[in-house]
Amino acid sequence: MYAPSIFEDRFMNNFLDDFFGKPVSALNRMANPMRTDIVEKDGEYYMTIDMPGYKKEDITAELKDGYLTISAGTDDEKEEKDGEGNVIYKERHSGPCRRSYFVGKHLTETDIRANFENGVLKLNFPSEEKKPAVEEKKVISIA
Repeated sequence: MYAPSIFEDRFMNNFLDDFFGKPVSALNRMANPMRTDIVEKDGEYYMTIDMPGYKKEDITAELKDGYLTISAGTDDEKEEKDGEGNVIYKERHSGPCRRSYFVGKHLTETDIRANFENGVLKLNFPSEEKKPAVEEKKVISIA
C-alpha cells in the first residue's frame, strides 16, 4: 500500500518546527537518507552523497560484483530540559541505512577514491573500463 510521505511536506515541516522550536532534520534524514548526485566528467564519475549526522567511523564502503554499497549506522539521542530539570524535548534515531550503486565489474577497490567531510561523502572513479594497450606488431626481417 502506498502512503504519501508527510515528512517532505513543507507545511508539515514548518508546523513541526514551530511546535517543537527545532528543525525536523532527523525526520528528513529518516525519510530521505543518503541523497546522491552523480556527475560524469572527463572519463570519471563523481558521486556526492549527503550523510548529515553521521561520523566517518559510522560509514563503510564495499565493492562486490560491480556494486558499490555504502552503509552507515548510528544511535543518536538528543534531550533538552528546562530550568527545573524537566524534559521538554527528546528525540531518538537509530538504525542502519544502505544504498547500492552498480559501478561496473571492471573496477577494483583501488580505482575508487573516497573522502568524507562535513557530512558529505565524495567518491570518484573511472567511468569506462580500462582497455589494454594494443600491442604494435613488430616485424622481424628474415635474411
